[in-house]
Amino acid sequence: MLGMAQPTRNSARALSRLESQKTHLKSICLQYQLYLLLNSHFFCLLKNERGLIIFFLCAYVPKTAAGHCKWAEVLKDLEQIKTSKDIDVSLYTADTDEDTECQEPVIRCFFLETKVILQECLIKKCSKTQDVLNIWKNGNASLETNKLNSTTPAKCKECEEYEEKNFTEFIQSFVKVIQKECKH
Repeated sequence: MLGMAQPTRNSARALSRLESQKTHLKSICLQYQLYLLLNSHFFCLLKNERGLIIFFLCAYVPKTAAGHCKWAEVLKDLEQIKTSKDIDVSLYTADTDEDTECQEPVIRCFFLETKVILQECLIKKCSKTQDVLNIWKNGNASLETNKLNSTTPAKCKECEEYEEKNFTEFIQSFVKVIQKECKH
């Protein structure tokens, strides 16, 4: 199964593996803790100077997180897998110069093709399987937030309409698209 991992005998290795896995939830956990603090002591906090400082710091945290590219973890993992020699697949590769209206469908296409890479890695037991899984999970989590409001313009291509390219070209294009998205 995709989400299942082999249990290890050594709990230290298991802990190390868990710590090394990247998640998109790091900032959410911090925000949630701040939310709990404010929610439980909101009125008490606003009665003194320290409480006001904490309140303003909490209000500032989402602004700094918003300035951070939501695709940063994906970019890191793409850098990890781009030199992989044990991934040999042809993938539909979206054009990096698509119209801005088509940017979200292009990104969705790259993440759909990441699922193909993941399946290949699971079959061949690639050394970069965990990085590919991270890309797929982080991408889907980021795209899920836009799913309800998302409509694909008629002029945008479907994934299967793009040219099939080798793994190296696919990753190069994927990185360009994500970097372009981070600049916006």
